[in-house]
Amino acid sequence: MKSSRTDTDATTQSSYRGQGQSDRAHKGDTSSPPRAKAMRRLRRRQRLSPLTRKILAVNLLALIIPVLGMLYLGPYRDRLVEQELFALKEQGEIFSGALGEGAIGLLANGQEVLNIVPARDLVRRLSEASDVRARFYLADGTLAVDSRRLGVTGQDIMVEELQDPIDDEQTLAPVVNPIVRWLDDLAHWVDNRDYDTYRDRRDSTVGDYPEAIRALSGETVGYVRQDANRELVLSVALPVARYVHVFGSLMLSRDGARIDSAMRDVRLTVLAVFAGALVITTLLSLYFAGTIARPLHRLAEAAEKVRHSVGRDAMAIPDLTGRHDEIGDLSGVLREMTDALTSRITAIERFAADVSHEIKNPLTSLKSAIETVQRVQNPDHQRELLRIVKEDVERLDRLITDISDSSRLDAELGRIQTEEVDISEMLDMLVSVHRTTRGGAHSSDEAEQDPGMQATTGPILSFTRQNNGPFIVAGMESRLVQVFQNIISNAESFSPNGGTITLSVLRDDRWVVAMCEDEGPGLPEGKLEAIFNRFYTERPEHEKFGGHSGLGLSICKQIVEAHGGAIHAENRTGSQGKPSGARFVVRLPAAS
Repeated sequence: MKSSRTDTDATTQSSYRGQGQSDRAHKGDTSSPPRAKAMRRLRRRQRLSPLTRKILAVNLLALIIPVLGMLYLGPYRDRLVEQELFALKEQGEIFSGALGEGAIGLLANGQEVLNIVPARDLVRRLSEASDVRARFYLADGTLAVDSRRLGVTGQDIMVEELQDPIDDEQTLAPVVNPIVRWLDDLAHWVDNRDYDTYRDRRDSTVGDYPEAIRALSGETVGYVRQDANRELVLSVALPVARYVHVFGSLMLSRDGARIDSAMRDVRLTVLAVFAGALVITTLLSLYFAGTIARPLHRLAEAAEKVRHSVGRDAMAIPDLTGRHDEIGDLSGVLREMTDALTSRITAIERFAADVSHEIKNPLTSLKSAIETVQRVQNPDHQRELLRIVKEDVERLDRLITDISDSSRLDAELGRIQTEEVDISEMLDMLVSVHRTTRGGAHSSDEAEQDPGMQATTGPILSFTRQNNGPFIVAGMESRLVQVFQNIISNAESFSPNGGTITLSVLRDDRWVVAMCEDEGPGLPEGKLEAIFNRFYTERPEHEKFGGHSGLGLSICKQIVEAHGGAIHAENRTGSQGKPSGARFVVRLPAAS
């Protein structure tokens, strides 16, 4: 047997690759700025990537929102105010009871009168033991006693509490006070409540305080105000009575220093917790972002290298599949994609080199024949040269047609639209068409074979179903027909006259298996896989050279693999262990 399949011409490959490198070098002037820009972008992302900034922003926002909510602390302050008012009410009941028993005297005629001097002494003595300010208004509304003023009317001496000069907390004032003021301002802005303004008049009357007026009618009333410095002032007014007779109104007041101090302590605690949580959150966010941003950055750099290496640097993509997460999956997919891209580029380069080599042979022969026919005067020789020219033109036409079909097949299979195809009916149809067009085929499903059909020339086709099926696959019917037509055509080329080509189909679990067996000389040893390579030709000796392009079986393999199947060839073994023919096996996944 003679083979027209040769190794790729080294000169052709080197010239092709040299041209590609020259083209890339020529385009380098225009692609260099985008590449430099991309590398600058990647280096900029190394400092603090946008993804890292977004993760930090989201985590810090999630941390700040509850902190701002805790700065509000409105319900907590309301409970503190209620507790303070309740404590003032209890103190006021003690004060009122003491005044009722010690400052109200009984005259000889049985009339009850209020003694101002004992009342003043009682109020002042009781106030010394607490931090409240007590004011006693008579029934006519005048101020009788004020615990913050000493002496008689017109000679008052105001009493004010001074701050402890040796308070240890004052050493931290330069640091703490600005923070406290900022927290207070922020808290007032968040919790913007409207309170009545507290005014401390020197000659106040009961009319200045609504709660004192209501106490004269026998009620116990609490009130909350705010002074000019936005500090809370709490007051409780109670009636001073003996039995049912009300002699005046006692009003106890206290500033909200303890409430503000408790609120500040809570806010400072929250701020301290926030500071610690901020540090921890920032560190964890940077770590978390690093586990995402750094691998993505590595993948981006690797993809940039692959892009500039035109897909040839498959090892540039780092293997991160050990992470067992989405980034690991992305790494694996990118590596697979790069491997597939490398294989496709290599296949395209090899295909281009093979095409140039295969076309070069008939062109060389054609050129030689045309140059010779101009110098030959013998008509017989001229006719022979013209016959060679015609055969070379036909060979070129056949090559270009098959190459075009193979190239178009890649794009068509990439957007394959499947339909249900019955392989059994397809093979039976091919056998019927062969019998009709050539008159030399028959089906084994016929009840009786006509012996007269054996006298016809050419191989005989038969078809059998080895089990019950079903034999349905999902695919493109036209391309699957092309597969079996190429296999049958190849079997016909090697089958002797009167030989039998047997087509069969069987169902093997999830696979539909179709086989084509002939009675030819079999396949060359060591070439069972090479016969599916592009431009490989291994033809019978009696067949004219150049009658086939060597793309038929390669196209078959391409179509079958695009359908998720596999195709292979093997030799049939005769009684003496010698090849008795070839067998092509096509396995396609059965339709679910």
